[in-house]
Amino acid sequence: MTISADDRRTRITEVVRELGTVRVADLATRLGIPAVTVRRDVAALAESGALHRSHGSVSLAATPSTAASGTPAGERVVGMLVPTVGSYFDEVIAGARAAASAAGARLVLGIAPYEARDDQEQASRLLDSGVDGLLLTPNWQPGGRAEDSAWLGRLPVPAVLVERRAAPESPGAELDSVVSDHRHGALLALRHLAALGHDSVLLAAREDTWTAHQVRTGYTEGAKLLGLTTHPVIDLHRPGGGPADPALVAEKIAAAARKGTRAVLVHNDQDAIQLPPMLRSLGLDVPTDIALISYDDVFAALAAPPLTAVAPPKRAVGATALTLLLRRLGGEPDLPAHHIELLPGLKVRTSCGGTA
Repeated sequence: MTISADDRRTRITEVVRELGTVRVADLATRLGIPAVTVRRDVAALAESGALHRSHGSVSLAATPSTAASGTPAGERVVGMLVPTVGSYFDEVIAGARAAASAAGARLVLGIAPYEARDDQEQASRLLDSGVDGLLLTPNWQPGGRAEDSAWLGRLPVPAVLVERRAAPESPGAELDSVVSDHRHGALLALRHLAALGHDSVLLAAREDTWTAHQVRTGYTEGAKLLGLTTHPVIDLHRPGGGPADPALVAEKIAAAARKGTRAVLVHNDQDAIQLPPMLRSLGLDVPTDIALISYDDVFAALAAPPLTAVAPPKRAVGATALTLLLRRLGGEPDLPAHHIELLPGLKVRTSCGGTA
């Protein structure tokens, strides 16, 4: 179905109003519209005065009350750097945006994709736009070099790490941070499966994100605490290696099931949703033959069957980080560095064969 120019431009304006400031390329990806078409529509909207273009990014045009200085008097402008939009971080952004709106602040969004490794460059662009402070989600991998994050120690404005915790010896160790306790999230899933009678649980997880490594660590620690049998982790996405074939992942789970392991925790929803039909083709039903729990709870409720899922407090993370940054910008005397962990919850649905 062809979308009219008016409909496209309405959608573009709605997304820009929601996100504040966004790169044209990221806008095209979010809307699923060719970049050349989005650039043409943005140019038309800018010419009409509806949007403002600057250095490859687009924002709402200033109103007469804000045109003189760019922002209303006293308004704080917060730059937020995330690795992606369209999934997990949409809710984190929404939480930060709601808190900013309630406090009379404005959020400006930047995106540094997982594979690009250009956090510092994107943060510099946000700084160039005149932000007062930063919410940062760097693309860190465990075992990374400390010098790769040295730039955090040279930031000219206050910053809060979001869903990231800097290594103790790194320059970012003394920055404020707000994270979901993903190790506790993995423990919640294992505890529920153990309560359903499972004494052996598989983990199928990514290996290309900071969160994935926290889930992996939580799996190892939680299984030991509960006395569960563990197995080598099934890799779903390795750094630089691309995603695993879902059919092969299903075959590995089926092989474990034939040996008695009939429970699996999967990080994340996108990978977990693909597994029930694959397992069904191998003669295994979810949840009758395999108890399945997903991690993230972004799309889990939409699966068939609906997936029990660990639900990190995504909106609360964004809101808490924004509020903490505004406190820092407000110059509160003697405000110590905060390292805040928020606990995930477990949403029990059909896929694990148990009830809440």
